[in-house]
Amino acid sequence: MQTLDERAAEVSAKLAQLRQAMAARAVEALAIYQTANLAWLTAGVPTYINTASETSPVRALITAERAYLLTDSIEAPRLAQEQQVEALGFELVSETWYARSNSLERLAQGKRLGQDGHGSEVNLAAEVQQFRSTLLPSEIVRLRANSRLAAEAMDEAIHAVQPGQTEYDAAARLAAEVHERGGVPVVVLVASDERIFNYRHPLPTNKEIERYAMLVACFRKEGLVISLTRLVHFGAVPPELQRKAEACARVDARLILGTQAGRTMSDMFNLAREAYADEGYPEAIDEHHQGGSAGYAAREVVARPDDQTPLAVNQAFAWNPSIRGIKSEDTILLTEDGVEVLTALDGFPLLPISVDGQRMDRPAILEV
Repeated sequence: MQTLDERAAEVSAKLAQLRQAMAARAVEALAIYQTANLAWLTAGVPTYINTASETSPVRALITAERAYLLTDSIEAPRLAQEQQVEALGFELVSETWYARSNSLERLAQGKRLGQDGHGSEVNLAAEVQQFRSTLLPSEIVRLRANSRLAAEAMDEAIHAVQPGQTEYDAAARLAAEVHERGGVPVVVLVASDERIFNYRHPLPTNKEIERYAMLVACFRKEGLVISLTRLVHFGAVPPELQRKAEACARVDARLILGTQAGRTMSDMFNLAREAYADEGYPEAIDEHHQGGSAGYAAREVVARPDDQTPLAVNQAFAWNPSIRGIKSEDTILLTEDGVEVLTALDGFPLLPISVDGQRMDRPAILEV
């Protein structure tokens, strides 16, 4: 676990980034509203209450000299006592819940105000997202640790699936395993049997699992979101499904090994399109997105045919190639030495994949 001083140093570095961007845009005060941006700025402080909301009861206001966290008397005690935000370098300002916006207006009065979203004369959302997409060393420490927890949660949940359970049962177990490790399951998808072939985003239902199940999780802890998918089959995997699994694994391996600094999201989209065509499934590129960069959102930037966003070292990615009935997904980190798979499950069966002489094994369907 990181010390308070280490987290305070991270906050200080991020404030310096923001102030440089503010100066470039002639902004004298910057209001941060988005939950993901607040998590990034505070080195992982949970400011949300409603996990489905993109904003929270906390606002940050940054000036050239001060860094405020503005909230109400409901949230202030937890932020001060449990999260120790003042030791991280923030001035905590509390007001009554029905006057929450008054402090921001007062502290920003007379200053040229920017925000991290629409509704402002100066919108710095793009700059903030760019900052939060490239991880500092301390964030990488948290990402690696939390990815191990996400993998453990999935491992427990996928091995607990049994025929006769409902998809709700499997989803509940997966969510419980995430919560037991201090995470928040911001996405839990479960499909079984024909639903895996019919739907790319299968919300769980009361359907009973018969022979085949897919579990998908987005595990959020300390602001960072880790994504992974695993599949289980009861009895031998049918030959046609096995062929699809191997094809999808090869597409995934090509995407992972193709994750290189200097390439663009457009390059990655085209790589996926070519890989699907080579495997005999050219339609798959149009049936679902292929994933993209990750961090304080499940996907920071999704790979699209016209997106020139460059890939960079110290960025996380979650590619999720899928062919009807199969999917492959892990969270990875691009380092100076290449790619590192963060969510591998110890002992989980793998498909041996080689791409241009490079080995990148991918998860197989678990046979029970």
